[in-house]
Amino acid sequence: MIKRALISVSDKTGIEEFAKELSKLGIEILSTGGTAKKLKDAGINVKDVFEYTGFPEMMEGRVKTLHPKVHGGILALRSKKEHLEQAKKHGIELIDMVVVNLYPFEATVKKKDVKFEEVIENIDIGGPSMVRSAAKNFESVAIVVDPNDYDEIIKELKGKKNISKETKEKLALKAFQHTARYDAIISNYLRNRLQKGELPESLTLTFDKLRDLRYGENPHQKGAIYKEPFQKETSMLNAKVLMEGKELSFNNYLDSDAAFELVKDFEEPTVAVIKHCNPCGVASRKTIEEAFKEAYNVDPMSAFGCVIAMNKTCNLKVAEQTKGKYIEVIIAPKFEKDALDFIKANKKNIRVLETGPVTKSNEGITLKKITDGLLVQTREWPDIEKVKLKVVTKRKPTKEELEDLKFAWKVNKHTKSNSVVFCKNKTAYGLGVGQMSRVDASIIAKRKSDGRAQGGVMSSDAFFPFRDAVDAAAEAGIKAVIHPGGSKNDEEVIKAADEYGMAMVFSGVRLFRH
Repeated sequence: MIKRALISVSDKTGIEEFAKELSKLGIEILSTGGTAKKLKDAGINVKDVFEYTGFPEMMEGRVKTLHPKVHGGILALRSKKEHLEQAKKHGIELIDMVVVNLYPFEATVKKKDVKFEEVIENIDIGGPSMVRSAAKNFESVAIVVDPNDYDEIIKELKGKKNISKETKEKLALKAFQHTARYDAIISNYLRNRLQKGELPESLTLTFDKLRDLRYGENPHQKGAIYKEPFQKETSMLNAKVLMEGKELSFNNYLDSDAAFELVKDFEEPTVAVIKHCNPCGVASRKTIEEAFKEAYNVDPMSAFGCVIAMNKTCNLKVAEQTKGKYIEVIIAPKFEKDALDFIKANKKNIRVLETGPVTKSNEGITLKKITDGLLVQTREWPDIEKVKLKVVTKRKPTKEELEDLKFAWKVNKHTKSNSVVFCKNKTAYGLGVGQMSRVDASIIAKRKSDGRAQGGVMSSDAFFPFRDAVDAAAEAGIKAVIHPGGSKNDEEVIKAADEYGMAMVFSGVRLFRH
């Protein structure tokens, strides 16, 4: 039976209506600070916690509910006679419902130019203590942390005059998730501020579910998409969905992220066509419509059912090129109205995502799940414009070749290893990806390029252990190569390049992506 409720909330959404309904049901209400004032102003009969405890709020509100009469009233086991006797002896009244949500730490951190002192003051102490106390004693106490639960609780109280065990269990689980998320956000904020660049001894993560998905990678698997609490940069996850003929799938999210992350690496108008997280066509041009045309026409067969991302506004000339093509998702920073109207008129099930202005960051970590564990690494990648490139062959690359080498390197960074990329005129014509052998990757790239990379360049994600991949590149007409270097057979590989009159550049940066 709910006889007494303690209400102390930072998020006051719907709290007046909820408290009024509790009061109508004859439930006594204890409250603190701003919450008590708001409820009193609404004409609700409220007893201040300091009246109940006989102890005033102090230290600017830091100490108000950390008191035995509060926590004893919450934690007392109703099934234990000695608990009830001790409560009676010390004047502790039982508290049957705790309605608490926490100081707005997350919102405070997100404020522009917020001071560190203000951030620290928004670390809640008493709130989490009450939430955890109530959740621990869930058989006797209902813990409410989410305003979305108010209506259902009132409905249950009116119908059953109590809250069921099943509901209390559900509320307790939500409460522990609430405090765990809160603490994770605090610890991650402090880690990022105080231990920059270091990987923590203990890694605590929190993600919020955006939605359940129709299924996972395959129909027999369950799937869902979760989001970090803080937006660090422009991403497809933060994009506005302008069209969603069919709900985005698990694989759509993977491919969309791969596509957009690739084009974010380029300043000039660039389009990437992605299948199964690998590019099947990438091009940079003076205009976005030219880039779209060239990127899609690299491999139209592989592009069937693709995801396409661009780093500039999608205009009508781009939109018109989507007609007759099976495209799952199209992503751009912005869609002009006539472009969006054209797509809507000609595409039924396409998903259209508008990301807003492109921002990019190398901060943070990346995660790879393995059985019973997690591999964690820093996210930073060097800027190819700042990498000290070393020409190791007799012939130096021409100015045009050097620009294509940098383009190929950027594309290569977004392909699955082992991989090589054949490019010409800032178009990735041949992509050999995900191969066990670098020679096989080169053969696939040659076949995919179909002669279009003749006189072009090649990027390899890792060094060449033997000269055979260079031989394969030469057969495809490649004239310049970029790779990390560092093999014990570098001398043999360089000699092979010299034999073919190739220019070879060492970047010193490996681009493995598993």
